[in-house]
Order: sequence, then C-alpha cells, then structure tokens
Amino acid sequence: MLVDGTPHRTVDWADGQLLLIDQPVLPHEFRIWRTDDHREAAVAISTMIVRGAGAIGAAGAFGMALASRQAPDSSFDQYMKDAATTLANTRPTAQNLFGGINAVRAAIEGAGGGARPDDARDAALAAARAWADADAAACESIGRHGAELLQDGWGVSTHCNAGWLAFVDWGSALSPVYAASRAGKSLQVFVDETRPRGQGSRLTAWELGSEGVDHVVIADNAFGHLASHGEIQAVITGSDRVARNGDVANKIGTFGHAVIARHLGIPFYVALPAATIDPDCPSGADIPIEERGGDEVHYTWGVDDDGAFRRVRTSPASSGARNPAFDVTPGGLVDGLITEHGVFPATDDGVGRILTCARAQTD
Repeated sequence: MLVDGTPHRTVDWADGQLLLIDQPVLPHEFRIWRTDDHREAAVAISTMIVRGAGAIGAAGAFGMALASRQAPDSSFDQYMKDAATTLANTRPTAQNLFGGINAVRAAIEGAGGGARPDDARDAALAAARAWADADAAACESIGRHGAELLQDGWGVSTHCNAGWLAFVDWGSALSPVYAASRAGKSLQVFVDETRPRGQGSRLTAWELGSEGVDHVVIADNAFGHLASHGEIQAVITGSDRVARNGDVANKIGTFGHAVIARHLGIPFYVALPAATIDPDCPSGADIPIEERGGDEVHYTWGVDDDGAFRRVRTSPASSGARNPAFDVTPGGLVDGLITEHGVFPATDDGVGRILTCARAQTD
C-alpha cells in the first residue's frame, strides 16, 4: 500500500534488518523501526510495535531469520530452538505467529540445520520472505472475494484494525473494502475506536484516509444505535485464530458486535487467510485469551493542543482494571469466512474445505 505515494509493507526486510512500521506512534507520525536482533524483534511483537495476526506472523518468521544470522556455528541448533521459544512466547493468541516461526524452522531443518549452518541461514531468509509474500497474496485474494459481498452505497462496520497494518499488505477485513472502492463502489466505513488501545481510531482511520475511502470514527458503544437505524448494512472483522469448528477469536468487543448484527439481521463476516486457522484447536473454548496490563485501560495516549504526544490517566487512581485482549465469537453468529480461497460457512465442514484448498495450493 502507499504512504504519501511511496509503497510500503508493514513487515519487510532490507540490508540484513527486519523493518516494521512503528504502529504505536500512528497516526501522528510515520516511521520505520529496524533491528538485526531477534530478541529486539520479540520485544517489538510483545509491546505491539507490530500487531495484527499476519504482521506478527511475518515478524516472527523474519525474527527467526535474524536469529539464524546471530547463531554460532558451534551451537546453531540449540540457539535456534531457544530463539523460537523466545519469539513464540510474545503473544499467545494469534495463530499466524506460530505458523511463521514453524515455517522457518522447517526450512532450516530441511537445509541441514547446524550441520550446514550457512545453507540453513539462506533457507531461513528465503522461507521468511516466502511466508511474507504468501500473506500479502492471500490478503489481496481476500479482497477480491469479499468485494463481491459489498453493494454500492452500503455502510460497512469493522472492529479494531485488520487492514494492511495488521498484515504484510492489503489486510483481511479492509481488503474487500479497498478492492470494492477501487472497483468504483461507494462505501462508508464506520470505524469504532476499539478501546483500550484505539486501533480503530488510530490505525484503521489512518489507513482509510490514506486510501481515500469515506469513513467516520465512532465510539465503541455507538455501533448498536447506528446499526439499528439502518446506517450499517454489513460488518467485516478480522481474526487472530479460527478454531476447527468455526469459532473465531478476535479483538475484545467482536462478540458483542456479532450478537447485535445477528439480532438486526445484518450480515457479519470474518476475513482471514487460511494461515489463521488452527486445525488442532477444536473450538473457541480451547483458544488461549491474552490478558494485557491494566495500564492500557487506565491510560490513553494522544496529541494535546500544543502538539505534544502525552499519556493521560482517565480512571481513578484507586481503581483496578481487567484487560482481556480478545474474545471468541461462536461460528453460529458468523455469516461467512472470507478467505483467499473463497467464502465458506463458519462450521467444521466449512473450515475443513478451507484447509483442503490450502493443502491443494501447497502440494
């Protein structure tokens, strides 16, 4: 996607370094974060310099490529095993993270591992690049399939950020919006702020504005009111993990939107690349839900009237906080899973068909 006319990927590689778009400073500043150390890459994932299922999957893959360059020949295999653990322990919910790490590990083993460390290093970088390219290609295909579900003049709601900032490029939930808009359809996107970190108001709104898509930012609790008054005709969200039965884990608050949408008869879609599916996870009850620190609830960041970027507290000093980062939406509330292979029901059969398509593509 373009930023001020220059193409960028959310996760990239250049001159032996991992490059990330620094997301916490958006939308007030655009800058690139760089490292040649896999441990710093892990910190970037855990502190959400990079976030979003596809983006952290690619960051994990490139983190493994960095680790292979740091690993001593004499202890290459053990070093890579430890690096994989470090990267995997950063975020527990997003399936793509583990997929990216494991894809690079498999490439390293296939190249001989510690017995041929130079070959293993080349294989690690090639596998990381292939994983990132596949993520971008899958998201572009999601856009083509999802755009067919959107009609000219519709209001479309989304939750959190599942655009190109959450993936290597294009995104999942926003990819159909971008594809439909570029095909000439007029849409208005209702962007809820997505407390506590504000990924909707900060990131999704910034993306849509850069693309020239009509949008409005709304408070999280305004969705039901606007939907019930006929201003929203479809909801598309992303996902951090989809269970084998079609249950979907996504940013906290997604479940409530799905319940409201079902009550009002508004189609509720979830967009995801097949890499987000965890075939070993039977249902949403088996998905680990990350709970982040309470300061994200107590404080917010923003630019004041003098242009200074500040953190301010919005709750009483004596109050505690709970901060689950995700919730699970049952597959029965999802009207379709939009993937690079097409649109499928959020059922065991539908998920099985997606996985079959994915396997056929790699065979």
